[in-house]
Amino acid sequence: MQDGTGSRSILIFFMEKANCDKIKNIAVLGSTGSIGRQTLDVCAEYPDRLRPSVLVAGRKVDDLARQALQWRPETVVIADTTMEQRLAAMLSGTGIEVRSGDEAVREAMTLPCVDTVVTATVGYSGLAPTLAAIDAGKDVALANKETLVVAGELVNSRLAVSRSQVIPVDSEHSAIYQCLVGEDPVTVNKLIITASGGPFRTWSREKIEQATVADALHHPNWSMGAKITIDSATMVNKAFEIIEARWLFGMGAEKIRAVVHPQSIVHSMVEFVDGSIKAQIGAPDMRGPIRYALADATRQPVSSLDFSMAGTLTFEQPDTDRFPALNLGYLALERGGLIPCVINAANEIAVAAFLAGKIRFVDIYPLIMKAVDTIEASVSHPSLEDYVECNAYTRRRVSEYVDEIMAIS
Repeated sequence: MQDGTGSRSILIFFMEKANCDKIKNIAVLGSTGSIGRQTLDVCAEYPDRLRPSVLVAGRKVDDLARQALQWRPETVVIADTTMEQRLAAMLSGTGIEVRSGDEAVREAMTLPCVDTVVTATVGYSGLAPTLAAIDAGKDVALANKETLVVAGELVNSRLAVSRSQVIPVDSEHSAIYQCLVGEDPVTVNKLIITASGGPFRTWSREKIEQATVADALHHPNWSMGAKITIDSATMVNKAFEIIEARWLFGMGAEKIRAVVHPQSIVHSMVEFVDGSIKAQIGAPDMRGPIRYALADATRQPVSSLDFSMAGTLTFEQPDTDRFPALNLGYLALERGGLIPCVINAANEIAVAAFLAGKIRFVDIYPLIMKAVDTIEASVSHPSLEDYVECNAYTRRRVSEYVDEIMAIS
């Protein structure tokens, strides 16, 4: 499938049936986070087929050490260099290689002992390691949506000259991927991404203005990390998923839509030119798409969804008056260049500030828009260096905006 730039999209190879006789060696980037832990749960289900050979964490050194002692990978990496000695002491005598730092994280993705990289980390930090994995020809189970949000064009250009294959782990994009298996892309009319609506779906604008951190972290359906849970509450996550879908499946923004589905049973849908719609349906459990990705897009037997317990399935249009951040996806795709990078960096700083009690929930979207309106981002076909510079600059500027809010509050 070709995207609008003439380069191939990520959805290009529906992989051949997995060779179940071979143990697949897994690098888990972000092993101590929510998706990372669930990835290890899946590895535990199939110990004769999946082996965590590399574990990578940011700074949760105690959790990483416990995982390493359980799984005995060949290498563990802690991004925070100040934690390396402590981690090495905890793993002394095990024979496990201990490394630290951003460069070590990138190099770990390319090691010979790695077949597939699960990008389970959150945020911009997943970009460079994912590119390293692609350049090394490793298969990627992509759970880090920000990689494509920030640099989808660059990622696809690297994939065009790599043997690497990418299968999405995000529940929505895994669902679309599955719905497209065996279909002619020319017959696709629309990609329909479902959204739970988050914790504030039924809240008035006035009530949302009073939302606390605890309120925003109380997701009705999914168990996720703090940052992605806040993104769900603002619907920034859905804006990001629109961008991600554009690069994964080579579809223009006009063919990608979001619909609110509060039950989170229908994970996404594909509408075809004849009016028919295929939907992927399952329990709201991230281990499902993780299993699918790690089994090379084949299906593994697990307990099934009980429809008698699922209740009524409903759908509604998103309310962009109360949740204007949804439109950031279309804005990013329309303007292109470094605007998606600006939006992502601004959101990461704003969400961190909200979680730290520095700003209100309703300050997140205006902070993102202030960055979009004030930071120069009109660069055609950005390089990795352009993204790195833009990300760092945006973070500094938005941190200053946060300080300004704190000064007057």
